[in-house]
Amino acid sequence: MIKVAMLSFWHVHAKDYARMASQHPDTEIVAIWDEDAQRGRQKADEFGVRFYANLQELLDNPEIDAVIVDTPTTVHRDVIIAAARAGKHVFTEKVVATTTKECKEILAAVEAAGVKLTVSLPRLYTGFAQSITNAIQEDYLGTITTVRIRLAHNGALPTENNPNGSLPSYFFDLEQCGGGALMDLGCHPMYLTRLFLGLPESVSASFGYITGREVEDSAVALLRYPSGALGIVEAGFVNSYSQFDIEVQGTEGSMKYSRTDDLVYIRSSKLPGDAAAGWQVAQELPASLPTPFEQWVSHMKNGTTASQNIQLALDLTRLMEASVLSARSGAAFQLRDLTE
Repeated sequence: MIKVAMLSFWHVHAKDYARMASQHPDTEIVAIWDEDAQRGRQKADEFGVRFYANLQELLDNPEIDAVIVDTPTTVHRDVIIAAARAGKHVFTEKVVATTTKECKEILAAVEAAGVKLTVSLPRLYTGFAQSITNAIQEDYLGTITTVRIRLAHNGALPTENNPNGSLPSYFFDLEQCGGGALMDLGCHPMYLTRLFLGLPESVSASFGYITGREVEDSAVALLRYPSGALGIVEAGFVNSYSQFDIEVQGTEGSMKYSRTDDLVYIRSSKLPGDAAAGWQVAQELPASLPTPFEQWVSHMKNGTTASQNIQLALDLTRLMEASVLSARSGAAFQLRDLTE
């Protein structure tokens, strides 16, 4: 049995990872640390485990094998490096860090310690993502010209039960988050765009501040590729209903997906017979791959490494940092200019 410690319940998904760790047959939660001691003690009581007020004391416990890191994004570097140096395997929420330099420092510490790292990039492993990737690789779409992905919800908008929105107030704290809608929600369309198109040469981003918070509550990033292709990433906390839509356009065909009906559609001149004449529902989507958490457990048990996951996580940090720098300057930012 792999003994896991929860390192903070700051992120809104921490409860989901705690549930996964509690339900997985090979893991159990045995300890909790939180930078908010009151929250940490409450969670420790809830799970019936020990609360550590001192992080290093927890990391020094040889009976703890692994940690799930859900601290404020801007302290990921210090917490993950400390955990790796203590010999603990690490599962963490995206983004790994807010800068490429810090992300590479984390990855170097993980590699030096020989521990297993997996980053929560869940939409990479869905059937719809695999279906689109397969169609691109099999050349049903021809040369890809545009990828547009939008993910948005109403987390910053007031409701009867949540006058300040459903998201925690600290999700709008720049010092803790390093960014807003793009840094949190925009990660998903960003790493999917990276999956479909690779790394761009430059990024242009613009941020919106509809609710007047310290961080952006809506954002658009334009990724430019040497081939001439464009990636359009949209994210928002100020939409009246949840949206998740993917469009992939190519010279020979197009694909689209929407969470509304959870179907993938394809239109391609390369489809056989009458199927080439219009939109078709992509049949028999690939089964979803194991979740990032399940993959992490497998890597710990089998001594393997999440190489693709880690590379995509590093590239995600690059793209997020470039987006922030572009929005700040009002100009396109070249990825080659990132400090690494």
